[in-house]
Amino acid sequence: MSRSLLIPTPQGLYCPVGDFHIDPHGQVDRAIISHGHSDHARKVAKKYLAHKDSAGILRTRLGRGISLSTLEYGESLTLNGVRVTLFPAGHLLGSSQIRCEYRGNITVFTGDFGTTKNDTCEPFQPVKCDTFIPESTFGLPLYKWEAPEIVYQEINDWWRKNRDKGLASVLYCYSLGKAQRILNALDPSIAPIIVHESVGQMNVCYRDAGIKLPQTLKGWDRGGKPSDAGAIILAPQSAISGDWRTFPGKYSTGFASGWMLLKKMRKMGDIDKGFVLSDHADWNGLLNAVKETGAERVYPTHGFTKQLSRYLKELGYDSSPLETTFSGEKMDEDKSV
Repeated sequence: MSRSLLIPTPQGLYCPVGDFHIDPHGQVDRAIISHGHSDHARKVAKKYLAHKDSAGILRTRLGRGISLSTLEYGESLTLNGVRVTLFPAGHLLGSSQIRCEYRGNITVFTGDFGTTKNDTCEPFQPVKCDTFIPESTFGLPLYKWEAPEIVYQEINDWWRKNRDKGLASVLYCYSLGKAQRILNALDPSIAPIIVHESVGQMNVCYRDAGIKLPQTLKGWDRGGKPSDAGAIILAPQSAISGDWRTFPGKYSTGFASGWMLLKKMRKMGDIDKGFVLSDHADWNGLLNAVKETGAERVYPTHGFTKQLSRYLKELGYDSSPLETTFSGEKMDEDKSV
C-alpha cells in the first residue's frame, strides 16, 4: 500500500527518502519553498529550491547570498531517487505546488493556493496524485468568493466616491501578492498611487519578472504625508498602528481580505470598507481541487483542517489533519489577509 512521501517533523514537512524539507521552520540542510510569504519561506536552510519567479522575492526577503536553485513549472529534479516537479499554485508570483514521486507513489503539497482568476501569476493547475496535502485557510462552507472582477469594481467605485468627496483612499492589503494583484486591477485614471515601502520592494520583484504594474510612489518619497484627495494608498496591516498612517489630510480606510466576509473583522480593525478578496481557495475551490487530483488520501494543513478533513471523510476519502507548524506558532500576516 502506498503512503505519503511527506511526514511532519519538528523542523517541518519532510521527505525521508529524498532527504529534503518543504517550507521548513527549523534548521535544515535542503528546503523546497512553495512561495515567498514569510510563514513558508524562512532563512533556515543551507540550500533552497523554488520556482524561478520566486528568486527575486526570496533573495529580497532572505538575503542576496542564499544558496538558491530554481525550476520552471513542469521541470523536474531528482533528489535521492525522488522526482520533484513544481506546478502552478495560483497564489502569487512563483507560488508552486510540489509534486514528489518515488517508485510510482505520488504525493502533492499545494502550499497556499488560489483557484480564482489572478493576472499576476500562473493559474492553479490540478495535479494527479495518490496523496494530496492542501492548505485549508478558508476550509469552511461559509467561505465562498465572488468573481474577482466584481471586487475590483467595488474597489475602483470606492476610490471614485472618496475622490469626489475630497478624500484619499487608504487600502490595507498584504505587501506580497495581494497588493500587486490590486495594483494590476486599478482604474488607470487613478493618480497618484502611493505604496508602503514593503509593497514597493515586492513591486520591483514583480516588474523584474515581467508583470505589468502601474506607476507608484513610495509613501516616504512624499515625506510620509500622502494626503492628496483622490490618491490611493496601499499599505500592509501592520501600518494601521504605525506612524506611516498619520496623514495630514482626510481619508477613508479599506481592507482587502478573505476575512472581510466576516463583519466582526471589519469592526475589530476599525475599517470603513471591507473588500472580500483572497489569494486562497474558498470552500468550493478546495473541494474541486481535491476531486481533480484523484487522490485517495487527503491531509489538510494550515487552517480549518479538522472541519475539512471531517467532511472529506464523509465523502469517502482517507483524510486527517496534518500539522506542519509548531504548536502555538504565531500566525503570519498572510493569514490575516
